[in-house]
Amino acid sequence: MLKVLVSACLMGRRVRYDGQAKTVEDNALDRWRAEGRLVVHCPEIAGGLPVPRPPAEIEPGADADAVLAGRARILTPDREDVSDHFVAGARAASATARAHGVAVAILKESSPSCGSLEVYDGTFGGRKVPGAGVTARLLAEQGVAVFNENQIAEAVAHLEGLERREDSESGAREDAEGRRER
Repeated sequence: MLKVLVSACLMGRRVRYDGQAKTVEDNALDRWRAEGRLVVHCPEIAGGLPVPRPPAEIEPGADADAVLAGRARILTPDREDVSDHFVAGARAASATARAHGVAVAILKESSPSCGSLEVYDGTFGGRKVPGAGVTARLLAEQGVAVFNENQIAEAVAHLEGLERREDSESGAREDAEGRRER
């Protein structure tokens, strides 16, 4: 069974920088939880950051690739460099995904860790720019399909497509093995 990595804050865990959750109620998440598919993870906690903590953003003009390569930073409003925590959290999420057979991730949009389509612009002015967070980027690089909390229907369709393909390939292998045995 393919697994789904989901941001802990979306599952009601109070792990965000402000000590809050961003709980998402969705039938698909409920079904996946009942099926034992969900792998709940907070990369920022896994990277060693406390709750609560100052907000953090990728510095202006930089992106997740640059942070992961050590060419850019993730900073707090006081300019504290918390990049190492975010990178460690992204690597922990990647290792967790590999260990659990994760094929799909549903992550909190706009986060410097989990954003998949946009992140804050690094000025702490509330403006967003196109781009991904470091965890979303690393997961995508390893072949995990990354979606945000507003794309759960798309994540469901993607996972179902992967499983249909997996079932079809499994059936083809069984047919080929059966023919060889005769």
